[in-house]
Amino acid sequence: MTGRDSALRTFLWAWGAPLAVALPLLAAPLVLSDFRLNLLGKFLTYAIVALGLDLIWGYGGMLSLGQGLFFSLGGYAMAMYLKLEASGSRLPDFMSWSGLEALPLFWEPFRSPVVAIAAAVLAPMAIASAAGYLVFRSRVQGVYFSLITQALTLIASILFIGQQALTGGTNGITNLKTIFGFPRGAAATQTVLYFVTLFCLGALYLLCRRLTQSRFGRLLVAMRDDENRVRFLGYDPVVLKTLVFALSAGMAGVAGALFVCQVGLISPSSMGVVPSVEMVTWVAVGGRGTLLGAIVGAIAVSLGKSALSESYPELWQLAFGALFAASVVLLPAGLAGFVRRAAARLAPGGARRASVLRAGAAAAERAAPDEAEPEAKPAPGRWAGGRRG
Repeated sequence: MTGRDSALRTFLWAWGAPLAVALPLLAAPLVLSDFRLNLLGKFLTYAIVALGLDLIWGYGGMLSLGQGLFFSLGGYAMAMYLKLEASGSRLPDFMSWSGLEALPLFWEPFRSPVVAIAAAVLAPMAIASAAGYLVFRSRVQGVYFSLITQALTLIASILFIGQQALTGGTNGITNLKTIFGFPRGAAATQTVLYFVTLFCLGALYLLCRRLTQSRFGRLLVAMRDDENRVRFLGYDPVVLKTLVFALSAGMAGVAGALFVCQVGLISPSSMGVVPSVEMVTWVAVGGRGTLLGAIVGAIAVSLGKSALSESYPELWQLAFGALFAASVVLLPAGLAGFVRRAAARLAPGGARRASVLRAGAAAAERAAPDEAEPEAKPAPGRWAGGRRG
């Protein structure tokens, strides 16, 4: 294979694959009914969550089981504004049912859409930054980090369920009929919402792609592979981990706010352990460390779940679990890895090159001397963004 062929393949994978995903999504409003378009719009919000999770897990090596919490916080922030908009001068219905006579003070700022949008992003980021810094400073990692994030979701879920008068309790905040004054169920509103969600997904994908191709992204991968070496070279893994954790939380908050606009409700069920684990399956099926694979995985898994629940309402959970287990066993690199390998094999001489590379790698491993890695000299003190001073 010539250098020109290699460059062409790299270009096609870098831009052809995203275009192959984007073009059908752009054309979807032309062929889908209002109901199906709304359903696909909801799946796009899931793709935003998966994108952020892939950033922290696929590139950073930190499996978070708390993305459902950040997703729900963004959703509640937007739902509070939409509920006040729908209620007008009256109290929200669940507050009246609980015996409240005045709007709680912390609800007042959410009469402004600017405050609601800012809170949907900043509240998850603030919680992730505070919790992440404390956890990472203690050098908690691996399964223990996952358990801590899972515990956060459980605590928040219990808290939200117990505050019936303030959060709607188990039912959450429902019956959101308008969005910025427009009827939520109108076809035109749903179409605009779809394109807004698609735009946010595209913008965040480009942001994550830019980050992963920068020095920040290379440091993330290096930290995932050998955190001690990154620390030895003068970088602070605590800062790196906290930054990427906060960014993924903010993206989940954006997704939650858009989700509420799409479906018109939010409840504590969105922040439980099960939704957070399901978010992990999106990335696992799509392919860790690929970004685009996370997007495809979220949409594909959600479409499959929807189709199975419609066709087999009594067995869809078993069928979905079996499908997920089979995909993980048969496609350990996810859909993105499968497509990349298939494309490499279909290229002229692809199968032969793959065989030669595998044989060469095996021979090199057998011939490698059993000796310690040469000791590296520490670089001047630096943190994630540059020198410490």
